[in-house]
Amino acid sequence: MSLKGKTIFITGASRGIGLAIGERCARDGANIIIAAKSDTVDPRLEGTIHTAAAAIEAAGGQALAVKCDIRDEAQVEAAVEAGVERFGGIDAVINNASAIYPRPTADVPMKRYDLMHQVNGRGTFLTTQKCLPHLMKAENPHIIALAPPLDMRGLWFGPHVAYTSAKYQMSLCILGWGEEFKGKIGANAIWPRTAVATAAISNVLAGEEAMKSCRKPEILADTAYAVLNKPAASFTGNFIIDDSFLWDEGERDLDKYSYDPSIELLPDFFVPEEPAAPPGVKIMAIPAAH
Repeated sequence: MSLKGKTIFITGASRGIGLAIGERCARDGANIIIAAKSDTVDPRLEGTIHTAAAAIEAAGGQALAVKCDIRDEAQVEAAVEAGVERFGGIDAVINNASAIYPRPTADVPMKRYDLMHQVNGRGTFLTTQKCLPHLMKAENPHIIALAPPLDMRGLWFGPHVAYTSAKYQMSLCILGWGEEFKGKIGANAIWPRTAVATAAISNVLAGEEAMKSCRKPEILADTAYAVLNKPAASFTGNFIIDDSFLWDEGERDLDKYSYDPSIELLPDFFVPEEPAAPPGVKIMAIPAAH
């Protein structure tokens, strides 16, 4: 298993899960195209595309920082072109960028509704479409989205129709691409069983205290890394729950992903009953979010 010399286009990679995936791949010597909006310091958010590039290069990879709003077709095209010019191609695209606002219908301003749908569904489709010509020429090409299994029960829609419908657009893309590119490109979704410590948790949802009940972004980084090393022609169309997948891959130390292994973990949205949590994983009975 190695991604040495592979080029990976990651949206929203200036911090959090996207950056963690980039750093994990960089340890093999991968090239990472960081496509994100943050090119200057924001006191509310840690990291920029430039600090991310430094972290990726410190981990052993090559990095290209590109300011890119994935809602803008021209910016995505320019980011893809810059990446190909620098590294010669694209072997994988990680659709990590996402917008979240899990509120009841009456409480969702249309500006928020539009943002979620433009970033989550449209942004994932647009980014993948622009990377597609290069993926088709790659040796073992992969598309990954940070998207949940398609559980169509009302319990996931009732509390936040706008957010669920926007997030599921990403899942529908993976469902479709798994079929459309079968035998050529692997298209898979990865999703955390538990809340993951990101800016969305601390700023939007639950505050700093809830971070203690979250897992580290590295659990999704290790999940994505393992998927990227699978044979793209046959490993496709999967909706993966991180800890169950890693357990099946032979990982037995899941506590290393917790900030405090003695504390029960906050469950994420959209996690199905099956597969069940691996042995020893303690989950709270309160829904959380990603």
